[in-house]
Amino acid sequence: MEHFNINTTSNGSYDENNSFTNDYNSYNYFLFCSAHSCYVGKEGIMVYVFTLVIICISLPLTLLAIYSLSSLVRKDHGAPVYVINLLISDLVQLLCMIGWVADKNNSEKILFFFLYHYGLLSSVGFMVCISLERYLVIVWPLWYRFRRNIKNSVVVCVLVWILPLVCIIPLHFLAPLKVTFTMYAVHILLPLPLFIFFLGGTLKALSASISVPSDEKRRIVAVLVVVLLIYTLLFLPTVIWLLTVEIRMNVSFTIVSNILLELSPLADLILYIFMRKGTTDKILASLCCCRMQLQE
Repeated sequence: MEHFNINTTSNGSYDENNSFTNDYNSYNYFLFCSAHSCYVGKEGIMVYVFTLVIICISLPLTLLAIYSLSSLVRKDHGAPVYVINLLISDLVQLLCMIGWVADKNNSEKILFFFLYHYGLLSSVGFMVCISLERYLVIVWPLWYRFRRNIKNSVVVCVLVWILPLVCIIPLHFLAPLKVTFTMYAVHILLPLPLFIFFLGGTLKALSASISVPSDEKRRIVAVLVVVLLIYTLLFLPTVIWLLTVEIRMNVSFTIVSNILLELSPLADLILYIFMRKGTTDKILASLCCCRMQLQE
């Protein structure tokens, strides 16, 4: 994804061969490049503000979550390793967003753009790992109990970090922009059937599972549902944007899908909440209390 898609407003225009030399700091010619595109005028200001808010909220919470989860890593407990790596990939995205907000020169913006999408693809890979790990706990509990360890988890994490480089670097330097968009969309879309399969297989096997406590079952299902919801709500609009030329020309849809994609680091913190023991039960208890109060 080597080039930015430039969206302009009726109040101003952008020539990618020339810089804004006149009234660059004025409202009409405010330029901001983000995850999808470069935006001019009020669109640029809006995406800039949303990006800044997401950074201010997500960055401290992500650092706090990584510190908290690092204390949970044990020899036979692989799940926090995947969540920690997911949060690290979110950290890469947030640092690139800081680079955009800091208004670096064009070459550095392209570097941040590339690193951002590398972190984004890595986060999708770790979401698959988390869903697979939760699926194995229910469907293949004995096999997973004897196979899970930190060493295997680290090997999987290394592969997940390498895979986006193998897929994206050749496209970035060699492929036409249309091919790059298509392959990038395919890379994001591939995990969808896996997420659905893991959730469906887990729900099917829940009734027959006797080795997993009921509270652990609820926590596992909650994590799988949250992963699928995050993926569906935040990533699928970008897939549509990448595959449809008419949609890419729609500024409103481009802005919405851009902001949803940038919300990924904040949404991934929900996984950290549901990985903590007792969280699911507390949420269900709160929902039951609200329901009883409404009935009264």
